[in-house]
Amino acid sequence: MAVEATIPSPVVSAPGTGGTASNKTASTSTTGIADNFQTFLTLLTTQLQNQNPLDPLDTNQFTQQLVQFAGVEQQLKSNEQLKSLIEIQKSAQATQALVYVGNTVAIDGSKAQFDTSATWNFQSEKATTATVTITNSAGQTAYTGAYSLQQGNSSFVWDGRGNDGVQWPAGTYTLSATGKDSAGNNVAISTEVQGVVDSVDLTSSPPLLSIGGQSYTTDKIKRVVRPGASG
Repeated sequence: MAVEATIPSPVVSAPGTGGTASNKTASTSTTGIADNFQTFLTLLTTQLQNQNPLDPLDTNQFTQQLVQFAGVEQQLKSNEQLKSLIEIQKSAQATQALVYVGNTVAIDGSKAQFDTSATWNFQSEKATTATVTITNSAGQTAYTGAYSLQQGNSSFVWDGRGNDGVQWPAGTYTLSATGKDSAGNNVAISTEVQGVVDSVDLTSSPPLLSIGGQSYTTDKIKRVVRPGASG
């Protein structure tokens, strides 16, 4: 005797999505992998409700779907943990940045804020005679001079006076240094800006240190300078 199985019509609304307005809000607020997760649950539930009694879902296929279900759920939990780790990292960055406030630090760069004095650090690969030139924000030469640099680190402090003895106003000044050895070959000289960290912007990610009107991230700091250590 032949038996005809009647397959129910597909479920139009997913479980939990056709109720109150709060449920709709919760459904529309999910994005990315969470959407896929909800879709997977809907498909799985619909499939179980509408399977043919004479030809039920294959056990292996159902197991694979459960494995996928577990994998998606684990990914969602991992995403939540990653969010927590990111928040912890942001907090650690903020704490690290606050430590530098009030300290004198050295940062890669050539622009320094001059008020009563400005300090740059040199790093030369060998002993050299270097020509030091300081220009203002308009490109005008405020000072130039020749100095003997030893191999390694040294500091240059400018009091704001030009070659003619005239005092230059406060502002941003750029230092450049070119060197030659005894044979006349060019010597590479890198420069660092030295200044006091006067504030930290914690609204930025990562936090920004304010040094003489310029903003830097903490990874730009090369060293913290003890007061009175400048040459």
